[in-house]
Amino acid sequence: MHDARTQATFDYSSRQALEDYFNSSPGSATEKLENFAKYVPRQNLARFLARYEIFKLIKNIQGSIVECGVLFGGGLMSFAKLSTILEPYNFQRRIIGFDTFDGFPSIDKSDLKGRPERKSMHLKPHGFAVDGAYQDIQKAIEIFDISRYLNHFPKVQIVKGDFKATSKRFIEEYPHLVVSCLYLDFDIYQPTKLALETFLPRMPKGSVIVFDELNEEAFPGESIAVMEVLNLNSFRVRRFDFEPRISYAIIGD
Repeated sequence: MHDARTQATFDYSSRQALEDYFNSSPGSATEKLENFAKYVPRQNLARFLARYEIFKLIKNIQGSIVECGVLFGGGLMSFAKLSTILEPYNFQRRIIGFDTFDGFPSIDKSDLKGRPERKSMHLKPHGFAVDGAYQDIQKAIEIFDISRYLNHFPKVQIVKGDFKATSKRFIEEYPHLVVSCLYLDFDIYQPTKLALETFLPRMPKGSVIVFDELNEEAFPGESIAVMEVLNLNSFRVRRFDFEPRISYAIIGD
């Protein structure tokens, strides 16, 4: 869906042209996937490269990767495949994704601060809801596990539901959890703040907090939550030359 607040008109035209090209291009679906660089938008390839760089930072840090906000699952499965490629024997590293799979459960007043005309069109209850996304990502995990080394150990875990309820239950069920990477992509205030309060005490020195909408005018809630929980003056918030939205901070840096 084209959002004029975050995408230029030519971005939308490019996406449509790419979709038409993919559908008409020769080769089977698998052959197209094997030649993915022909088809993937450069912006998405840049995001994958950013995740690769983040993964390298936490490769030698104990703990699982927690992604807050899964949507279609491309980011979650990027981390999962990077883990199996770069550390095939690390059966302790889990890739855990939290999402309602029904869009935003609610919108806090903090999410609406600032200029109304600059807010994302998705900033509403059930914004970013995608029918069938939960079932689809489960199928992706099932296929991923077929050829994965040490596939008798679970690798990717999806936690479905409102984070206010699922986060508490998850910690009760997995009290041993240590987090090496917390990827914040909830977009909105309440779950972002709760994610920081829940997982930050479980993050050792050298672990990484990743921000997907920090300093983003269209989604002010994430920045407000971060500034309420973290003292930004004590963190070096880094960014990438090639990816404008993703930024990160290393615990203890």
